[in-house]
Amino acid sequence: MVVDTPAWQHLKRHASDLRGQHLRDLFAADPNRFQRLTVRWKQSNDWLLDLSKQRITAETLPLLAELWQTADVPGWIAKMRAGAPINHTEGRAVLHIALRENPPRAEVAAVLDKMRGFCDAIHSGHWRGATGEPIRDIVNIGIGGSDLGPRMATQALAAQHVPHLRVHYVANLDGADLATTLAGLAPRTTLFIIASKTFTTQETMQNAASARAWLTAALGEAAVSRHFVAISTALDKVAAFGIDPANAFAFWDWVGGRFSLWSAIGLPLALAIGFDKFSAMLAGAAAMDEHFFSAPPQENLPALLAFIDLWNSDFLGLQTRALLPYSQSLGLLPRYLQQLEMESLGKQVGRDGKSVGCPTQPILWGEPGTNGQHAFYQLLHQGGRALSCEFIACRAADFPLAGHHEKLLANCFAQSAALMQGKTAAEALAELTAAVPPDPGFLAPYKVFPGNQPSTTLLLPKLDPHTLGALIALYEHKVFTLGALWNLNAFDQWGVEYGKQIANALLPMIEGKAPVADVDSSTAGLIAACKS
Repeated sequence: MVVDTPAWQHLKRHASDLRGQHLRDLFAADPNRFQRLTVRWKQSNDWLLDLSKQRITAETLPLLAELWQTADVPGWIAKMRAGAPINHTEGRAVLHIALRENPPRAEVAAVLDKMRGFCDAIHSGHWRGATGEPIRDIVNIGIGGSDLGPRMATQALAAQHVPHLRVHYVANLDGADLATTLAGLAPRTTLFIIASKTFTTQETMQNAASARAWLTAALGEAAVSRHFVAISTALDKVAAFGIDPANAFAFWDWVGGRFSLWSAIGLPLALAIGFDKFSAMLAGAAAMDEHFFSAPPQENLPALLAFIDLWNSDFLGLQTRALLPYSQSLGLLPRYLQQLEMESLGKQVGRDGKSVGCPTQPILWGEPGTNGQHAFYQLLHQGGRALSCEFIACRAADFPLAGHHEKLLANCFAQSAALMQGKTAAEALAELTAAVPPDPGFLAPYKVFPGNQPSTTLLLPKLDPHTLGALIALYEHKVFTLGALWNLNAFDQWGVEYGKQIANALLPMIEGKAPVADVDSSTAGLIAACKS
């Protein structure tokens, strides 16, 4: 187990030496701390990763780099790039990186060319609906990796959208999701994308069937072929649904769902921003790939983010991380990364079939700033819970309204500074005394901030397709690194499958088609309460 290695034990001793040290004191002791613990991406000098507000010293990163070598992360990278079946429980390669290679391999190039042709047909008005009108609304129906990635990126790149075309997303099995989306649409100008590799995913196929009924009620059965396309490999099921298999876009079993944005799963995004900008996003991801493959661990952005998560979780005991993008356009990034990170790394059994022996993925949550400041930041500052924060900001605004962006940046930097330094009782009393309130001594305890809450700040250039592609790839490689460090398979998700298995067994009981049997008393009681 990794916890038994000398590298792990070195980190344990180092963490013990750091206990009791406050971030404020670490800054006071080292005037050059920011310069020492800030990394710039050499291929793109506009990227800056500030680790100086993390509870680390100059010794911490070399010790974590020692663990990188112990876990043979370079060896695992080589296996991934060679197409080895590193998803060992499913016997699959992990090759999402091949989706953004330049030049692409033949099968990837064929799908990209087909996506480009389809985007051009929609944007030019060459593809028309059953009544001869151009398409004005695209509805992507998928769930999980077939929804979260393109949905997040479509919002993130709102400033880049093609005019006169709206892209919507439906995922939840709750009928409210589909019904409220369809309420504002016209069947004759709406196109549906059904994203399901097997064309059997319960949530997706139920929503697809309801969307089909909505369309055919208005336009008839013959309209399906002009208003539905599929992203799937199950061409027989696609045809049975009424979609011409020629309008199905393929992807492969070596692409995991939560890593599939770069494949045909990205079609709704490509429609939203245009295929040239989608290609720019692929190029940004490829640039980050090259950085991850070549940079030494202490200069490697994905490795550094992985190191900080592991350090905070396993050595400082911080079991939650707040992701705080100071960008409304990145508002869905926390939700996207919840799947990417927690579904990949929320595991306790290692590649050897035994317990990894330590906590793994911290709980991830977040909200864009400045909204979160008026919701949960009170707990961050004075709630008495130690946690880590990750701030993301852009130097330039994607929607440059006068007077907005400078204030946004000021709030972002102020929050990380306040979380780090806090405010002592003496400082609070002096501040109140200077302001001459009625009773400074009474209010002073309420104005104390413990500080010492660690945070990372990632400063990006303007949010555009290239930057977003690199950002997403950054987190993909961070997940890969943590999987190697913890000796986990980051590419399966058996916990998800177990819940589906139970749901399939319960469905006929809830529908009244089978007796309620072989379930616990709580589940039986809940089913009975619904049926009554």
